[in-house]
Amino acid sequence: MDGLRAAWGVSYPFELSPAQVWDRSGDKSILEVFDIETGKSEVLDEFDRVIEAPNWSADGKFLTFNSEGRIYKYEIASGDVAEVPSYFVDNCNNDHVLAPDGTGLYVSHHTKEDGLSRIYKIFYDGRMPELVTPLAPSYLHGITPDGKMLAYCAERNGEYDIYTIPTAGGNEMQLTTAFGLNDGPEYDCDGEYIWFNSVRTGRMQAWRMKADGSEQTLMTFDAHWNTWFPHISPDRTKVVMLAYHERDVRPGEHVPNKNVEIRLMTGSDKTGWSKPRTILKLFGGQGTINVNSWAPDSKRFAYVRYVKQ
Repeated sequence: MDGLRAAWGVSYPFELSPAQVWDRSGDKSILEVFDIETGKSEVLDEFDRVIEAPNWSADGKFLTFNSEGRIYKYEIASGDVAEVPSYFVDNCNNDHVLAPDGTGLYVSHHTKEDGLSRIYKIFYDGRMPELVTPLAPSYLHGITPDGKMLAYCAERNGEYDIYTIPTAGGNEMQLTTAFGLNDGPEYDCDGEYIWFNSVRTGRMQAWRMKADGSEQTLMTFDAHWNTWFPHISPDRTKVVMLAYHERDVRPGEHVPNKNVEIRLMTGSDKTGWSKPRTILKLFGGQGTINVNSWAPDSKRFAYVRYVKQ
């Protein structure tokens, strides 16, 4: 597999900084909400810059997103946008989650000393950021319901795997060892399972495992799609994910400005899980739905589509 990767020029998005890989200076961002029950989207706002990866607050009142290295709160009722104070944490990427206690966010920030991503906590009340992962690169995706553990993708010794670490800091634990990119780890609302995506079968697919890394199970079997970032709803009966056609990207690539699809899988362990079906087609990709953006009612989710100007 190493030989094939070298021969085919397969690269992972994390191997170069986003600024080096993509020029998105002409992108316009449209923040939207999709309603599962009606099958319709509602435009919340438009921005003449790149915004990415909305999170939905537990009280349903606001979204957060990253833009130009900073994190912002978007009040849904008023449309007001306010920057979350983060001081020197000013180069955030689109991997961030909300703290369940409502005090702030955990973010992935490219630090100045080496440009690599490390996880920090930033606070709504203006407290100074707190470092969680000294080791880098680390890309955050999940947090337990009690706010005590984080799950993230990290490169260690040349391999991208899934790790967990206490939010208070401490030793990280490696959960995956499969060759290639293992990414997007996200706890369900009970903290029992972690959903993630992996290229271990040759195609990027959605997987699930117990929170301790056991019972790693393939959940999608897409023959012609590379499936990224499965997001489990709060009621644990729906999963939305982003899909690229096999003709458009290599399995380990998650790039912007592509025609992509958002797909939905429904079910439960008792009833079984459906095959994913396409519910949205859009111009997007990187930044569209990197992190969990389900509303607390499990009926809607937020996402970003892009317009190349």
